[in-house]
Amino acid sequence: MFSEDILSLIPQKPPFVMVDELLFCDDAHTKTGFTVTVDNVLVINGAFTEAGLMENMAQTAAAGEGSLARIEDRPITVGYIGAVKNLEVFELPKVGDELITETKIETRLLDIAVVTGKVWRNDQLIAQCEMKVFTNK
Repeated sequence: MFSEDILSLIPQKPPFVMVDELLFCDDAHTKTGFTVTVDNVLVINGAFTEAGLMENMAQTAAAGEGSLARIEDRPITVGYIGAVKNLEVFELPKVGDELITETKIETRLLDIAVVTGKVWRNDQLIAQCEMKVFTNK
């Protein structure tokens, strides 16, 4: 496990950062840590929303891509969620919850990637989905 300055790996900036720490990445897999805070823009009534969970998964994928871009001495690209499929939210995390999020790039074609994401709290799966992410190179 390692950590890096997450803001140097993703194009998002505060207050719209939904990942705290890069825990692992390789060519296809990325794992991040995130603690839900009361001042997060996607927290409503003490719970991290469905939109927050989707953005957390997307930013996890972005952190992996940013880490690979840094290694390959390429600029960090901006990505956009083009479609979300099979979103399942089993429970909304609360303020103070620590989340571990994993993404896997299932396929990549030119500037489009199909990414699966899963979010855990205390080893319990709380959300998962598949998303198409478009990158602006």
